[in-house]
Amino acid sequence: MRRHVIIGRYGPGDRSRIPLGDGEIATRLDLIAGERSFDHGIGHALADLARLGVQPSEMGVDVLVLAAHVHAADTRVSRVSESQDGWTREIRLVVPVSDPTRWASVAQIFVRMLNFLTGDRWTIGFRARPRRFVRSARARTMPLIAPPFDDLALFSGGLDSLIGAIDALEAGRTPLLISHAGEGATSDAQSTIFEALKSHYRRRAFDRLRLWMTFPDGFVSGSGGENTTRGRSFLFFALGVFAGSGLDRSFTLKVPENGLIAVNVPLDPLRLGALSTRTTHPFYIARWNDAIRGLGLDGHIENPYWDRTKGEMVASCANGALLRRLVPSSLSCASPTKGRWQGLGTQHCGYCLPCLIRRAALVIGLAPDTDPTVYTIHDLTSRALDTRQSEGVQIRSFQLAIERLRAKPQLGPILIHKPGPLFDEAPERQAAIAAVYRRGLEEVGTLIDGVRTRPR
Repeated sequence: MRRHVIIGRYGPGDRSRIPLGDGEIATRLDLIAGERSFDHGIGHALADLARLGVQPSEMGVDVLVLAAHVHAADTRVSRVSESQDGWTREIRLVVPVSDPTRWASVAQIFVRMLNFLTGDRWTIGFRARPRRFVRSARARTMPLIAPPFDDLALFSGGLDSLIGAIDALEAGRTPLLISHAGEGATSDAQSTIFEALKSHYRRRAFDRLRLWMTFPDGFVSGSGGENTTRGRSFLFFALGVFAGSGLDRSFTLKVPENGLIAVNVPLDPLRLGALSTRTTHPFYIARWNDAIRGLGLDGHIENPYWDRTKGEMVASCANGALLRRLVPSSLSCASPTKGRWQGLGTQHCGYCLPCLIRRAALVIGLAPDTDPTVYTIHDLTSRALDTRQSEGVQIRSFQLAIERLRAKPQLGPILIHKPGPLFDEAPERQAAIAAVYRRGLEEVGTLIDGVRTRPR
C-alpha cells in the first residue's frame, strides 16, 4: 500500500513547497497549459459557457478545479496495487483556490462526502493560488441579454436524464443540460438524444455544457489506472455547480434519478459500502448542499424523482410519444461494449443491474407498447441463466432480494439505511424511500417472474 498526494499547480512558476508525510508519493497536477489557459477540459468549459453568456464565479472555478484533483486520483490510483485490502486507498489532495480560508471551513464536509462516495480515506488541504492567477475566471460583465437558462440538470444519456429533460422542456423551462463526455458509447448517446431534443423543441433556447476530462495512463507513477470510478458523480455535480455559479439567480441543479437506484440498497447482504455505487444517495446530495452553503454559493442540488420508480417515471413522462421515439437512443447498460467479443456492436446486455431496472420500467411504463430496446439476451426466459456468469448474477440477486422483502415486508424501512445514513431525511421522507424501494423491487419482480437461474 502507498499513500498518494495529488498536488495542483498553476503553471511552471508555481513552486510552493508542499511537505510530504512518511511514505507519501507526490503527483503533480498541472492545471495550466501554455501561459494562462486551463487544461483538462476546464478551459474549454469556461469558453463554452462564455459563448452561452454564462460567467462562472471564482468559487465556481475552484469547485471544478477540486473535481479535477478528485477525478485524477479516482481514475489513476489503482485499488489493486495501491491499497492493502484491494479497495481502500489513502489519498491526499492539495488544491490551489481563490479563498483558502473559506475552503478550509468546508474541507471536512468534502472529506466526509468523498469517503462515503468512494470508500477511500481522503484528506484535503487548500492553499492560495499564485498571485498571477488570483483571477482565473473571465471578468464578470453585465450582458446586454441575460442568459436564458432557468434550469440546470444533469444529462448523462440515460433514460432517467432523458425523462428529466423532456419534463423540464414540457413545463416551459429552459434548461442548461450538464454532461460529462465519458467513453464513446455514452458520449454518442448524449449527443444523439440532445440533437433529437433540439430538433423537436427547435424554437427553445436550451443548451448543453459538455466536459471531457481524462488523465493519461501513467499519470500517477508506478500505479495502473482504476476503472471502478466510484467518484465519477463528483465531477458531474461539480460541473453543474460550476455552471450554476454563473447564472444571475439562485440555481437548482436537478439530478434525475429514480428512487430505487438513488438509495441503492445492496441486493446481496454482503455487498455493502462503496462496493455499491452511491452516486445519487440522499446523504451524498445533502453533503453537497452543506458544502454549497458553506462556500457562499446561491444554489442547491435536488433529485426531483427521489420518490418514484423508473417505471413510474416512464409512465408519467410529460411527452410519452417523444419518449417512446427516443428510448432506443438512451443508454442504461453498465457495460454496453462487452458484446464485442461476440461480434456485436454497442448495445444493452439486458442482464446487468441497470439493464434489468430499465427493462422492468419500460415493460410497465410503456404498456401496451413494447420495449424497443435491442438487448443481447432478448428473452430472459428462453433458457436457464448461469449464476456463475454475468448473465445470471444480478437476476439471481434480484430474485433473492425480492423473495426476502416479500417474506418480511417490515425489513424495508430497515434495509434502506444499509447503503448510508438518512438522518437528513424527515420520517415521512424515510417512509416514502422505503415505499419506493419496495415498489422498485416489485417492478423488477414482474419482469423476472418465470426467469430460471442456476449454476451450470
